[in-house]
Amino acid sequence: MPNHKSAEKRMRQNERRKKINRGNRSRVRTAIKGLRSALGTGDAKQVKELLPGTISTIDKAVQNGALHKNAAARYKSRLTAHANAASSK
Repeated sequence: MPNHKSAEKRMRQNERRKKINRGNRSRVRTAIKGLRSALGTGDAKQVKELLPGTISTIDKAVQNGALHKNAAARYKSRLTAHANAASSK
């Protein structure tokens, strides 16, 4: 338990940020999962529709601080490479 007023405030802030970060991370994971399932089915049209939205979601997570920029770049690069490979088939 916090012993100072500032420590109490910091705890409240941490709880608030934790909920926001969880939501952002969950949104990113759901978007990536949807794109990967579309890649698994081999539906090039659906992949083409989902890719920009997924990349946008990843970028927003970086802006919110829920995801590191290098991790986001890695996700975007790999997903785009897989999407390009799926569309060339």
